[in-house]
Amino acid sequence: MINDIFYMKKAIKLAKNGFFTTPPNPNVGCIIINQKKIIIGFGWHQKTGEHHAEIFALNMARNETNGSTMYVTLEPCSHYGLTPPCCKKIVKSGIKKVIIATLDPNPKVSGKGVEYLKNHGVVVKIGVLEKEAININIGFFKRMKTGIPWIQLKLGMSIDGRIALENGKSKWITCKKSREDVYNFRAQSQIILTSSKTILSDNPLFNVQHKNKNKKIKKPILVIIDNKNKIKPNHHSILKNKKKIWIIRLKKDEEKWPKHVKQIIFEKSKKKINIKKLLQYFGKKKINIVWIESGPRLAGYFLEKKLIDELILYTSPKILGQTAKPLFELKNPIKDVNKKQKLIFYSIKLISSDLKITLRKNKIL
Repeated sequence: MINDIFYMKKAIKLAKNGFFTTPPNPNVGCIIINQKKIIIGFGWHQKTGEHHAEIFALNMARNETNGSTMYVTLEPCSHYGLTPPCCKKIVKSGIKKVIIATLDPNPKVSGKGVEYLKNHGVVVKIGVLEKEAININIGFFKRMKTGIPWIQLKLGMSIDGRIALENGKSKWITCKKSREDVYNFRAQSQIILTSSKTILSDNPLFNVQHKNKNKKIKKPILVIIDNKNKIKPNHHSILKNKKKIWIIRLKKDEEKWPKHVKQIIFEKSKKKINIKKLLQYFGKKKINIVWIESGPRLAGYFLEKKLIDELILYTSPKILGQTAKPLFELKNPIKDVNKKQKLIFYSIKLISSDLKITLRKNKIL
């Protein structure tokens, strides 16, 4: 078991290399060891449509795989998708044992890969570092099980819980290192969700980059909720933004928009965009992670409707006072301070002068 954990940790570390390029596919890592416990092949899934992690590892190991053991973070596929099934290649290679961290939540795969391997004489073990393997694919797992992506809400605040001065100015409450950390999160998401009010008041470009500037990343789609068609084609955030933009509206306008901008007309709920239907739409578009950056109104709505899976607070030691803008605007006042909490502390980390506090739902999936 100790050996299994050792090699699976290495496979999980490999899987993380795909964080910025694999969506909508999951991140998967694989290691093959021979009978002398020497690593003879390894790999990770790098991009949708390209080889899976198992194939990269098998190609590296070449003809040395007979009688070897494979460690893989997600159940190998047994069906034809964009690539051929990995299970057939594994059986053909002569691998005698496959250690799997977790089953694939995709109904096309779940359990079928394990069944195929067992039917062809391969010994299979499941559940080594399962929680860790699910966590690196939390958005994929949630989308497969619920049809809705993993929803992250980011807020930068002062130590007294304020996000901007009374006049709306907020640059910069948090430190440079915190902002760089946000760039990293944006790069891992497939959608950055905001409101027209945030666009109009802050002129954000939502920059995306990795700390290693040579790292290849997929640019997320910028999605703007614009109930009243306030955003225009000549707005700074539209003209200066190079990423794909979706503007979510109740009705189209007749403006001439740049090619990277798409108006999406959506079902309304009480004269507003139906947010739950919007999240389901994202799921159908194979979006695994939605990253929200907005003002207190939209943030408060997502919190009240219990739509947040992960809340990330960058807390500055600055004090802005009672006239500054609050963290959330809640439509319904809290009447019971002892009401059961829906979010729990997940991690606390010091980033330069700021404190990064991450909260998650008590029950994730």
